[in-house]
Amino acid sequence: MTERTATFTPEELRERLTPMQFHVTQEAGTERPFTGETWDNHEAGAYRCVVCDAELFSSDTKFESGSGWPSFTEPVDGGAVETESDRSLGMIRTEVMCRSCGAHLGHVFPDGPRPTGDRFCMNSASLCFISADDEDATDTSPIAG
Repeated sequence: MTERTATFTPEELRERLTPMQFHVTQEAGTERPFTGETWDNHEAGAYRCVVCDAELFSSDTKFESGSGWPSFTEPVDGGAVETESDRSLGMIRTEVMCRSCGAHLGHVFPDGPRPTGDRFCMNSASLCFISADDEDATDTSPIAG
C-alpha cells in the first residue's frame, strides 16, 4: 500500500462530503447505476478526487460503456490511481483507489475499448468534474501556452 500524501479524519470527511460521497469513498460503497452526476457528462474537462482534489481522469479517455457509471480507458497518468484485488460480494474484481488519499473510486475491468482494453468504471460520487473552461479560467501555472 502506498504512503498517502493526503490524509483526513473521518470527522473531517463527514463534515465535507455528502453521505453518498462518504459511503463510496470511505466504505467502498457503490452508487446505483445511471444516478450519479457525471455518468452521462460529455463536457471536456478533468475528473478529480472528491476527497483530496487529485486529478484522476480526463474527459479525453471517457467513453460510453452502457454500465451507468462514468467509464475511462485510463487514468491521467500511471501514478494517479492504485489497484488491489477485491474479493467482496462473492466475486474477484480489481478495486481502484486514489493514490494520493486512498479513496475508493470504483473498479477496473479488462473489457474496455482500445487502446488500453481497460474500463475504469468509477462512481460519480467519488469524482468532482472541472470543465475545461473552468480549468482555463483558474490556471495559475507560470508556463505560458
